[in-house]
Amino acid sequence: MAGRFPYLPPLDTLIAFECVARLGSFTRAADELCVTQSAVSKQVRTLEQALGVALFVRGARGVELSTAGGLYQQEVVPALQRIHVTGQRISTTHHPDTVTVLATHAVSQFWLFPRLLSFNAVHPEITIHIHASNDIMPFMVPDHDLTILYGNGDWPSLEATALIPEVIYPLARPGVAGCEVTTLEALAGLPLIQLASAWDCFEWRDWFAHFGIAYQSPKADPTFNQLTLTYAAIEQGRGVGLAWAFMAEEAMSRGDLVRVTDFYVETGLAEYVVHDLARPMSAATKLFRDWLVAGAASGNTKA
Repeated sequence: MAGRFPYLPPLDTLIAFECVARLGSFTRAADELCVTQSAVSKQVRTLEQALGVALFVRGARGVELSTAGGLYQQEVVPALQRIHVTGQRISTTHHPDTVTVLATHAVSQFWLFPRLLSFNAVHPEITIHIHASNDIMPFMVPDHDLTILYGNGDWPSLEATALIPEVIYPLARPGVAGCEVTTLEALAGLPLIQLASAWDCFEWRDWFAHFGIAYQSPKADPTFNQLTLTYAAIEQGRGVGLAWAFMAEEAMSRGDLVRVTDFYVETGLAEYVVHDLARPMSAATKLFRDWLVAGAASGNTKA
């Protein structure tokens, strides 16, 4: 390819590569992209020919990334995400009634989505785009109109307003073994649903430490690496797990879940709605931000 970027392949080959790498299958990638499997294979071969290396190891049970493919994926996926976000941001600039919001999966699913439905009923002229990600960092805020960011609210160049205080308590389905315990000692002796997350997230060890109890999670306890997965396990009656108040209030009000003991931890941290001070806030963005803040102020996160 001539020009300034001789190693830049066609965009459709990069999209095909990302899809196959993520799904581990040409067939599933073809289904997601709504094209034929042969079309996906051709795009990947075109990319491999352009680079002069094999990006996948093809086997009878599917495909796996080669060493070169793994290195390429580490660079290509963030680049594609950046292109997508930049395009969305530019598009939003020309559509003042569109608001982009970045939030974690848990906040998006359990807190933001129900409120979004209510907001749309009152303001159907405003479109809200939600980007859910658990890898949110402050440097990502300028790429969106609003971000719901976890922390202490102190971020240079960002205006932050507290939305959801962090309140955490044990939760279970009614009738689950152990749901009737009332003491911390009895709770610590139960098989508990464990959260072992790669990102900084409150776990049972931290929760018990708040009450001066040393706790070590047994290896036999069911363990998940995502907050939404531990909550799903609680909902399905797998045992007692830690829940964040903003996730559990609705299910508790219906009687689907119950608190286990009266103990809870309020960390002093919170989810904040933030925006980049260097980026002008549209009227639609300000309306949605103020609506979220007003709604959060009238709520009760301790159940």
